[in-house]
Amino acid sequence: MSDRRESSLFGEVRRMVRTSGAVTGIAARVAGERFLGLKTDKNAHAEDLKAVLGGLKGPMMKVAQFLSTVPDALPEEYARELATLQSNAPPMGWAFVKRRMSSELGPAWQSRFASFTQEAVAAASLGQVHKGTLPDGRVVACKLQYPDMPSVVEADLRQLKLGMQLYRRMDSALDNEEAYAEIAERLREELDYTREASHQRLYGLMLAGEPTVHVPQPVDELTTKRLLTMTWLDGSSILQRINEDPPLEERNAYARALFAAWYKPLYRYGVIHGDPHLGNYQIRPPGGDNGEGGLNLLDFGVIRVFPPSFITGVITLYEAVRDGDDDKAHHAFETWGFRDLSRETMLVLKKWADFLYEPLLTDRVRLIQQSEDLNHGRMVAQEVHRGLKATGGVRIPREFPLMDRAAIGLGSVLTRLQARLNWHRMFHELIEGYREEELRARQAAALAEARVPVAPPAG
Repeated sequence: MSDRRESSLFGEVRRMVRTSGAVTGIAARVAGERFLGLKTDKNAHAEDLKAVLGGLKGPMMKVAQFLSTVPDALPEEYARELATLQSNAPPMGWAFVKRRMSSELGPAWQSRFASFTQEAVAAASLGQVHKGTLPDGRVVACKLQYPDMPSVVEADLRQLKLGMQLYRRMDSALDNEEAYAEIAERLREELDYTREASHQRLYGLMLAGEPTVHVPQPVDELTTKRLLTMTWLDGSSILQRINEDPPLEERNAYARALFAAWYKPLYRYGVIHGDPHLGNYQIRPPGGDNGEGGLNLLDFGVIRVFPPSFITGVITLYEAVRDGDDDKAHHAFETWGFRDLSRETMLVLKKWADFLYEPLLTDRVRLIQQSEDLNHGRMVAQEVHRGLKATGGVRIPREFPLMDRAAIGLGSVLTRLQARLNWHRMFHELIEGYREEELRARQAAALAEARVPVAPPAG
């Protein structure tokens, strides 16, 4: 036992040394270009960045996935390299798969399947997926966790914390300690596949009335903390289809399904899917779902359950933006968890709220983003960042990062789709008749029925 613990420790140390050295080198080049005017080879830099992140299967990988989903959030060379990480994680060999499956389901595990693919059919950030068939004919996906993931995640979290601390020293506009605590808690939860199974059950309940959104359902008797067995959903890449420039009617159908998949759980149950990269959407085969537009929603490891009061704050902030009411906006930000906000800092934060809520304000069919400049959101974010720095900075509450990340991630997909819909009406259909106490009751009932291992948050 001590030898195994020592081996794991030395492996973690080697991992830290390797990634720290590479990240430091990249950081030095970025700083040289930004502050000293030194020019770097962005293609070589991007290759280095991919080499660093591609060797990680924990949070660094997920950061890379997120960055690659936002149009022009990075130089083209970086985004292109990071996008390849979504499908290029090194697979576990069949010998290891057999050992891991035996440890999870027992030595006779193969007798519980009529068929089971030796090769992985997909890769995830913390594991890989095999396709199987059960004796009763059901086709299933088996997500098997990579080896030693708890220590990998802890090592990557230390690396992430170091990077955030360095960034904090370079730029004090944002106090990200609470944001780090939130990311760390969600990622540690993601290691437990029985928890993810409960999240799948929860989303199946919340989206039961949405015919164009499909969620895999767990097979409980074949699921453990390191193995998640679920119903197989046929589908294809939404990014590939977007790049084929489908007709507007089809793009609008995908957008409506995405809007329902993300925001019905949020406004009706106080729950959000916090991992918005494009690999987590699939297009259903044509023919069902009343034609085109059916989607699969995948990967439920990073799920955030908000206090009902937070959702009330989200709606209050929309009303403040709509009405130009700064006092109401200040109250809404405090409800979100921002503390001791000066009026100047609040007005800077409201610029970001104005940008996010702007598509919901007018009752007409339109693009999600009116500006043709894909850098518009990034420029707004930079303006807000400069304003926060000038007003003394702000402490980011724990509830904020996943909410902001999901909004940006979904917005980027809707921007890519170039869908034209009445976003105002879709939003108001979700919040019409909103009552915090009713959301609280629905949330508690859904969490209990899905057997999510957390109590409904107070608020």
